[in-house]
Amino acid sequence: MSSRRTVWSLSCLVLLLAFATCLPTKAQDQDAPVKRGRKYKAPPATSHIEVTVLKKFNGKPIMNAAVVFNPSMDGKDEGNLEVKTDPDGKATIDVIPTGSTVRVQVIAPGFATFAEEYQVNDPTKEISIAMVRPKEQISSYVNNEGKDATRKPGVQEPVRPTTPAAKPAPSTPPATSQQPATPNSTPQQ
Repeated sequence: MSSRRTVWSLSCLVLLLAFATCLPTKAQDQDAPVKRGRKYKAPPATSHIEVTVLKKFNGKPIMNAAVVFNPSMDGKDEGNLEVKTDPDGKATIDVIPTGSTVRVQVIAPGFATFAEEYQVNDPTKEISIAMVRPKEQISSYVNNEGKDATRKPGVQEPVRPTTPAAKPAPSTPPATSQQPATPNSTPQQ
């Protein structure tokens, strides 16, 4: 019986020690911050980019031109963002990540489309773009290099010659050789 008592007292002592060693560990865990869900990742630093769109021939601003930003970072395309220019010809954006390459495309009615890539390494970047009138289409048959377009700005259709439509000659109905039947006539036998 004494051996049973000894075994029982030793097992109680072991349980008591195990319980005592667990208590301080639980207290330390309560002070530690709770980590649940995804880890927080701070957003990347962004740059302030200001694009000024001007007419090259007179230096005046172009209002309501579409400025399309296409940033890419580490070879990953970040998507397109479009901003319209204000009356001063300025378009501003603050969400392009610093350290990225951004392709800027400017589309304005009556002007040739502009596109160029810029490296954004600083917190602020100012870009000035001088828009030119459309040039003649490049052709392998005619040397059009440097020639201005012959069509009005915005016209894309080919020029078709207009020929006046020939008027058809008035025609008279053909004469009939049949005699009209009289209403009270009877056929003759």
